[in-house]
Amino acid sequence: MLTPEHRQIVKSTVPLLESGGEALTCHFYEILLGENPQLRPYFNQANQHSGEQPRALANGVLKYARHIDQLDQLAELVTLIGNKHVSLQIQAEHYPIVGACLLRAIREVLGPDIATDDVIDAWAAAYQQLAAILIDTEAGLYQAAANQPGGWRGARRFTVIDKVVESDEITSFCFAASDGAAILAHSPGQFIGLRLEVDGIDQRRNYSLSAAANDSHYRISVKRVAGGAVSGHLHERVQVGDEVELFPPSGHFVLNDADKPLVLISGGVGITPTLAMLQSALPTGRPIHFIHAARNADVHAFRDWIDTLALQHPQLKRFYCHEEAGAAPVDAVGYIDHSLLEAWMPATRDVDVYFLGPKPFMRAIKGHLKAMGVPEQQCRYEFFGPASALD
Repeated sequence: MLTPEHRQIVKSTVPLLESGGEALTCHFYEILLGENPQLRPYFNQANQHSGEQPRALANGVLKYARHIDQLDQLAELVTLIGNKHVSLQIQAEHYPIVGACLLRAIREVLGPDIATDDVIDAWAAAYQQLAAILIDTEAGLYQAAANQPGGWRGARRFTVIDKVVESDEITSFCFAASDGAAILAHSPGQFIGLRLEVDGIDQRRNYSLSAAANDSHYRISVKRVAGGAVSGHLHERVQVGDEVELFPPSGHFVLNDADKPLVLISGGVGITPTLAMLQSALPTGRPIHFIHAARNADVHAFRDWIDTLALQHPQLKRFYCHEEAGAAPVDAVGYIDHSLLEAWMPATRDVDVYFLGPKPFMRAIKGHLKAMGVPEQQCRYEFFGPASALD
């Protein structure tokens, strides 16, 4: 049980986490993955090597420690982590393993003079509280997905029914249920978990669903990442007729029903969930401004499809910015700056804005929107990458 004394000790460790949290979490992953090979399929090795995963865990732990007296402030983080965990099918029995490795890492990195028995006891109680919150959240999400029409729990076999090259980097894959039964309708913006075997190794990933819900299939559009085991396998080896295992759709970054102007802003492969949002929003007749940034024309996916939609739907305005100049006409070359965004946004600030892409792009867009006076509560965004220790 987490006592007031435990809370005070945990809060007192915040400065230590701020200064050395990433070193601690790197050591944590060395212990966790080195001694628990059964958990390796849940981790993206590229995120491990880049430091994305340790930073995500350090930031999550730090936010929890700061708000341990105000757990309502963690609702957004818990929802984000819970949905990512569900998409990979992380289970309650994984949490004690993670907790034991985390406590051991705290002891070994901080040393006995700082990580005293009292500190370890406090963090053990705190971790148990956080784990209980996440386990309860995830149990509700699992049950909800299983109870809906076409829903299921765990892995379900799907067949690749189409594979389409969308650009030099992105290829789309369409999956239909191998059993021919109904599938769960996803919300625009959600992702789906995928499990497959790559060179004899079990691998799990989640990918944004890049088409609106339908009765027959799911579509993901995958960017090939240099050195990416799963993306490379999908691009090179997975063909029409092959089978994979999918977990139910998940994710809280979804399009809300509204009639105010909708602004969809994406960079690079961040375009994928906005496609489902665009497709779902068009029949409502609401004004839509679709803004996309790509490195160049060769990697700009789905342009022809969006251009066709713009011709068919007068309420859709689309704007493109390429970092590099080329033969294909675009609205701007370089980066989306304040003046460009001001020109491409609706005149009203009573809008719904969804934006996502690489982190530098996201930080820039967030800053521009704030400077333009778009209320923060009207902006929704999602960073690509891991949300916690276990994804």
